[in-house]
Amino acid sequence: MNKRIEKRHKRQVERAKAKVKLSEPDVRTPEQIQAAKEASKPDASRGNQMPAMRNSSRSLRSSAVTSTGSSAKTGA
Repeated sequence: MNKRIEKRHKRQVERAKAKVKLSEPDVRTPEQIQAAKEASKPDASRGNQMPAMRNSSRSLRSSAVTSTGSSAKTGA
């Protein structure tokens, strides 16, 4: 039974070796790599506006809740 398992393992190893793909080296120049890094960075101006927009919507919600609560109290 051990011979059968060994043969099966040997076949599996051979198949795995055949499927291995080696990665190709990066042939870009340092300038090209730096340009690609800068192009992939997020826009700084967009990043600064998003938290402000979120905060303003929170303040609107909290003021709406406060005004709704106070008007209900005065109406009763």
